[in-house]
Amino acid sequence: MLTRRAIRPTGVFLAIALATAASAQEPAYPKRGNVDLTVLFPAGTSADITARLLAQGMSKFMNANVVVVNRPGAGGAVGYRYAAAQKPDGYAIVWNSNSISTTHHSGQLAFDYKAFDPVARALVESPLLVVRSEPRWKSLSDFVIDAKARPGVVTVANSGTGSHTHISAAALARAAGITIVDVPYGAAQVVPNVLGGHVDAMVMLPAAVAAHLQGGKLRAIASLTPARDPTLPDVPTARELGIDVALEAWRGIAVPKGVPAPQVAMMEAAIRRTVESTEFTQGTEKLYVRPAFLGTQAFGELIAKEDVELARIMQAIGLKK
Repeated sequence: MLTRRAIRPTGVFLAIALATAASAQEPAYPKRGNVDLTVLFPAGTSADITARLLAQGMSKFMNANVVVVNRPGAGGAVGYRYAAAQKPDGYAIVWNSNSISTTHHSGQLAFDYKAFDPVARALVESPLLVVRSEPRWKSLSDFVIDAKARPGVVTVANSGTGSHTHISAAALARAAGITIVDVPYGAAQVVPNVLGGHVDAMVMLPAAVAAHLQGGKLRAIASLTPARDPTLPDVPTARELGIDVALEAWRGIAVPKGVPAPQVAMMEAAIRRTVESTEFTQGTEKLYVRPAFLGTQAFGELIAKEDVELARIMQAIGLKK
């Protein structure tokens, strides 16, 4: 016959039982260290500012510390190489963009988008053709007429060779039947050189020029997007004038190939909640950036489809290696 003492758990067994129960309640992910978010471009850029807004929300909704680390260089290739080489455990993520395709097809990156698994898209941005506010060109039509009259003379700056803005500018020129001079500055040099009159125009993303658009020093004369940007409703698209170019920029989160599906699903849910939050919406609105969530499957389909299109465009304008 068993005594009461015989069935009473000892202190050791009780400790083990409590530890096991606590362990079962702890989330399998994330439970250690920081989640490292690689940003491909320098601090202060739209990529950096929006990444930090996203990281704040993800940290809150994942109960983790998502830390932005800027790893710029080679149009994003430096950051992609770093991120792709990390262990697929969910603690290394990358703020990816169209640059995953442009860096690959321009020869700066040996691997393509398939080195990563998509998690979710967070936002989109509109490449803009921007000029100084003096009344030299009041519209895209004025710009095209002048460029046709002076082939190879009009200069258009962008944020670097092979960048999304470079490809957008070159695609615009090709679609419009004009010959321009591409000026691939570093991103920080573009706006000062246009303001200073050293370059005629630029193709840039809205965040880089937002303050000067609001202050009246610069004017956007065309949006290179499929439809008018609701944050810039008065700016016509190139397509409205019959110039068939539409190269919307997007940003989202990807992870090294092989991260477990439950971890990807947790990140996807945190990104959705962040993108739908008031804090994210208000933060991006100031930069003329549009929250635009896409889940894992739809985001992956977008990347694959666009990769083919960008390769075609880059081949046509002589930028594909």
